Amino acid sequence: MKTSSPLKWFATREGLYYVALALLLVVILPLVLDPFRLNMAGKYLTYAFVAVGLVMCWGKAGILSLGQGVFFGLGGYCMAMFLKLEASTPEATAIQSTPGIPDFMDWNQLTALPWFWEPFHSFSFTLIAIIGVPVLLAFIIGFAMFTRRVGGVYFAIITQAIAAILTILIIGQQGYTGGVNGITDLQTLLGWNIRTDEAKTTLYFVCVALLFACLFIARLVQNRKLGRILVAMNAQEMRVRFSGYDVAAFKIFVFCLAAAFAGIGGAMFTLIVGFMSPSFIGIVASIEMVIFCALGGRLSLLGAVYGALLVNAAKSGFSESFPELWPFAMGALFIGVVLAFPNGLAGLYQSYVMPLEDRLFRRKPKSAPTQPVSRQSKAGDEPEFDSMMDQYSAEKS
Repeated sequence: MKTSSPLKWFATREGLYYVALALLLVVILPLVLDPFRLNMAGKYLTYAFVAVGLVMCWGKAGILSLGQGVFFGLGGYCMAMFLKLEASTPEATAIQSTPGIPDFMDWNQLTALPWFWEPFHSFSFTLIAIIGVPVLLAFIIGFAMFTRRVGGVYFAIITQAIAAILTILIIGQQGYTGGVNGITDLQTLLGWNIRTDEAKTTLYFVCVALLFACLFIARLVQNRKLGRILVAMNAQEMRVRFSGYDVAAFKIFVFCLAAAFAGIGGAMFTLIVGFMSPSFIGIVASIEMVIFCALGGRLSLLGAVYGALLVNAAKSGFSESFPELWPFAMGALFIGVVLAFPNGLAGLYQSYVMPLEDRLFRRKPKSAPTQPVSRQSKAGDEPEFDSMMDQYSAEKS
């Protein structure tokens, strides 16, 4: 629904959903949760960045990536490198054989800081790298794959292989990356102690603000012509290509956008949790991130946020009582989502709750589309792709 004023948008149904999420995250959770649990909620929200990116990449454009943990981890490692260098001053590391370098480097008998660590003395460079490094890797992967028209299950397998390769590389280069333990003992950010309850609460609100910024960026993309092309490309890629659009360029863009969101989430994870390790990069972590998106609804931006919160809260609660059974519960959850409600919680809400809202507020429900869905389109996609593509062709000509 288009409105002339941004303020009027908040009175629409979609705007009210965003307001409800803001009230939950900004008012309700801080009031009902103690600092420890609120910090846990902030940790869960860092995964929501990845889930929102997957909605754009997988739900809208049809690009299933099973390696989003790579971009999450790269953003987290960039922030961790800055924090570790700040904690590794010559005075703080005077007992080491080589003062002025991180402790794990000294343990592995390195005598100088590696060249690629040097730029992370700068906080400005770190902020750029948090987004730039994941986007650069995503661009390289996307350009290599999409220009050769590699997609579908083959692209998913390749991204999964990249996640495995990067995990092995980080673990193997222990002297440069901290190995299997990762980069730990992160205490301060520009001299500010990030381990106090006050700091954790502040970081939680920073995480919420950045999450809403990413949500509005994703919404801006999906509501523009670019977003309509992504949806049409998902259902009828050849039609879009024959209409004169560079499909590879659109795929590279949305893949890089998802990588940027994941990098921001990884950086916030490092600040909130206080460490970063390769366990958040590998195949298992990446598949869990897909589950967050699938449970919430791969076509819903807000559903992805709720999915990340619910799955991680269930994981924490379930693993406290039955830690050995959680992987089986996660697998059963994923199978159940795919078989029972493929559009996730957002699909269930749209099917059962929104009609009740229409009756309650006496709204006229939207009429069903008169045109049949194309046989090439997928369940849950927009049905009027032919008319959309005719409109795009007319606009381009």
